[in-house]
Amino acid sequence: MKRALQGLLIVVVAVALAQGPAHTQSADLVLCDRVAADPADPDKPADAKGVADIAASDIATAIKFCKNAANSSRRAMYQLGRAYAANRQTAEAMAAWRKAADKGSTSAMVELGVLYGTGAGVARDEAQARKLFERAAQAGNPRGISNLAALGGGGASSDPARARELLSKAAETNAEAQYQLGMMLADGNGGARDDTAARALFEKAAAQNHPGALERMGAFAQEGRGGPKDSEAAKAYYQRAAALGDEDAKKALERLRCPYTIKDKRGNVVTNLCF
Repeated sequence: MKRALQGLLIVVVAVALAQGPAHTQSADLVLCDRVAADPADPDKPADAKGVADIAASDIATAIKFCKNAANSSRRAMYQLGRAYAANRQTAEAMAAWRKAADKGSTSAMVELGVLYGTGAGVARDEAQARKLFERAAQAGNPRGISNLAALGGGGASSDPARARELLSKAAETNAEAQYQLGMMLADGNGGARDDTAARALFEKAAAQNHPGALERMGAFAQEGRGGPKDSEAAKAYYQRAAALGDEDAKKALERLRCPYTIKDKRGNVVTNLCF
């Protein structure tokens, strides 16, 4: 394992050096991105795939290289917080996220807001959570917008229509915003239901390999919502989402494989017929 990590670092350093003098110090950040980048982070570079959860086997690596890169990169500081959180070091995660938030990381603002909103590792403070979500939302962070709307309690922050407005701006470029806005349109939350517009947004986000959007595209194609019905396309979308770890897509694939349910006289499921 150690030899493999050393080999990977050599490759990363070589790539960084090949990119020119401005990037000669970026090897730590490149490796930090590789194991700890957040797919929903607006700061994430386009060529970094990101991971929904940092793998247990990568936590030590993430902490090491993200810490090395954190002084010169707010993204690395945020990712360092993710690594600490994955290692159940809440105090260290909060410290890293505070520093990243001070540098303008909207994802760090959201994570801090979640901790304050839930009282995880810190005294619960909904007012502080709201302030953090508002800062992130004003900067266009989709999770900041959706979390702000979820807090409720009156005011613009609890107004789904306002959430739609904010998401619409972020959805111009951000896959997570496209997905979140698509969900609001599909559910008729904050305005009229619009399956066609929702499907178009899911399709944009799916093209960027957003797992949730891929799963929704599968469902819309399977049902013919907002566009043509296409069972083969639905299966392909589900497969792509499942490969990225989406549990709903995995269940949908299983239902496609075993579509017929056999029940007893009482209506209890006895078995499923699979192909």
